[in-house]
Amino acid sequence: MTLLAALDYGAVFVFALTGALAASRAQLDIVGFAFLACLTAVGGGTIRDLLMNREAVFWVADPAYILIACAVAAVTFFTAHLLESRRKALEWADAVALGIAVAAGSGVALVQGHPPVIVALMGVATGCFGGLMRDVVCNEVPLVLRHGELYASAALAGAVAAIAADGLGAPAILGYAACAALTFALRAGSLALGWSLPVYKSRPPRS
Repeated sequence: MTLLAALDYGAVFVFALTGALAASRAQLDIVGFAFLACLTAVGGGTIRDLLMNREAVFWVADPAYILIACAVAAVTFFTAHLLESRRKALEWADAVALGIAVAAGSGVALVQGHPPVIVALMGVATGCFGGLMRDVVCNEVPLVLRHGELYASAALAGAVAAIAADGLGAPAILGYAACAALTFALRAGSLALGWSLPVYKSRPPRS
């Protein structure tokens, strides 16, 4: 197994967990759990692969990704009630998945030789779009759009770290680790410490 495939497996596993937790909050049946888990798990990577015109979308080339997501959904269906706060579990699992997925997306684009702007965008897309789809389907405000929280910005910072490490000639594993760690650290700071970006506030019209 290649390093990038391992990152994709990790992102699929944890994002599937967040999708299944969202399904538990929506009180769906087991098919709904599987649908949300799979959508969240492969959504970002699918967009990445389609935009980069890869030979095959990663989960089509290897259906094991879908099987993993379905297995996670099934286990979560029977165990989600044991969690004290499924909302907090979802947010923290999502933070972990975000870091892994951004590293995977950035890595794939780097390996294909894309310029830095595209690498950064593919990292952000891989990390953000699965969760965005999950939240839209569940009729919730997407985490990526919530009140200035560090989410897409955390993903972008992580992707830039991967680009910088590659430019400095660092081993790929160090670049991916730096990407995942920085992305998670910024997202965790937003969750635990309230780190955020300034938000737009309209001014009252002049009289």
